[in-house]
Amino acid sequence: MTNSDIFRGYNDLFVLAILNESDSYGYEIGKTISLLSNEKYIMKETTLYSVFNRLKKEGLIEDYPGQKTNGRPRTYYRLTQKGKEVLQGKVEEWALVKEIVENIIKGA
Repeated sequence: MTNSDIFRGYNDLFVLAILNESDSYGYEIGKTISLLSNEKYIMKETTLYSVFNRLKKEGLIEDYPGQKTNGRPRTYYRLTQKGKEVLQGKVEEWALVKEIVENIIKGA
């Protein structure tokens, strides 16, 4: 597993990218992050819900009640149009960061 500080700035991107594929709920999103990273990054539940709250506050995602589990509805999340636009910007930003880091490493 990798130091989570490295990924702190990308948590929003991870959640937005997963929700761009389909609506989902907290546990499933956390599990998807773990699986897609080959379990090299496991986002803590508290971190995940902080991301949800921040993205909701910024109008990038919205929540809605889903199927019931253990007597209460599961909370699902989906991207808003603004969220889709911000995701595109974050993907472009990541490509630039990756290019810069690779260039510096190669030149060092």
